[in-house]
Amino acid sequence: MLHVLAYITAKPGMRESVLREFRANMPAVHAEEGCIEYVPVVDLPAFGPFQTELGPDTFVVVEKWASPGALNAHAASPHMKAYAERTADMIESRMIHVLSPH
Repeated sequence: MLHVLAYITAKPGMRESVLREFRANMPAVHAEEGCIEYVPVVDLPAFGPFQTELGPDTFVVVEKWASPGALNAHAASPHMKAYAERTADMIESRMIHVLSPH
């Protein structure tokens, strides 16, 4: 199993617009073979002093995939390409971490 943390930073004030597009795409992703988990998360406000906040423009996509092949198929899927096109002008940056349980 692979774990993925994708840090998405929207252009200022655009996070909710990106998340709207993201949520619209979620059913297609959840239907993909090998998708175990795929959910966007944001800061829990004022949780405590040890929390490092993402800030108002960033969210993280928490993903779990059954195999490298499933993740690669997801990345190449038509609905992900369409999502990328719809959000290209709204996203400032993204960092994707593909992780393995150790």
